[in-house]
Amino acid sequence: MFDLDGFIAACDEAVRRGEGQRAVRELVARAVAEPEAVLRALGEPRRAGLFTLHRSERLTVLNLVWGPHMTLAPHNHGMWAVIGLYTGREDNIFWRRIEDEGGTRVEAAGAKSLAAGEAAPLGRDIIHSVLNPIPRLTGALHVYGGDFFRPGRSEWDAETLREGPYDAERTRALFEAANRNL
Repeated sequence: MFDLDGFIAACDEAVRRGEGQRAVRELVARAVAEPEAVLRALGEPRRAGLFTLHRSERLTVLNLVWGPHMTLAPHNHGMWAVIGLYTGREDNIFWRRIEDEGGTRVEAAGAKSLAAGEAAPLGRDIIHSVLNPIPRLTGALHVYGGDFFRPGRSEWDAETLREGPYDAERTRALFEAANRNL
C-alpha cells in the first residue's frame, strides 16, 4: 500500500541526510513498482494539472497529470528530478545547447519513454520536452531536489528552439486547454 505522507517524509529525509537523487530515485522506483497502489492513494486522474503534494526549499513533490496527446516544449528545472509513472505513458526528448549563426539554440540529443511502473532520474542541467502520446490522461510522481516553483528556469520556443524565461502562465494555459479537450 502506498502511503503518501510516508513517501514524502522518506524523500525529505533522504535529501536532508545528503543522499539526494540516488536515494529518491530508489524511493520513487519502489513506489511506482506498484502503480495500482499509487493510483488508489492519489485517485484516478480526472483532469490534467500540476498538483503540489509537497513544497519546501529542498524538495518538491508533484502529482503531474498530462492531458491526452499533451506536449510541453523544451524546458529545464535547474535542479535534479525523478519521474515515476503510475498510469499512462510519458515520452521525454532530451536536448543539448548548440551554437549556430543565430546564437544559441537547442537540438534533440536523445529520448526516453516511460510507462506505468517505471522511474527515471533527470540531472540538474537536463533540458527536456514531454509528450503524452496516448489518448488518455497520464499520471506521474515528479520529485525535485529543490523548490520547483522558484524563479530562474528557462524554456525554449517550440518553433525556433531559442531560449527564453520560463512562463508559468503559458504552462497553466496548456493544462487548461488539455482539460477543455477532455
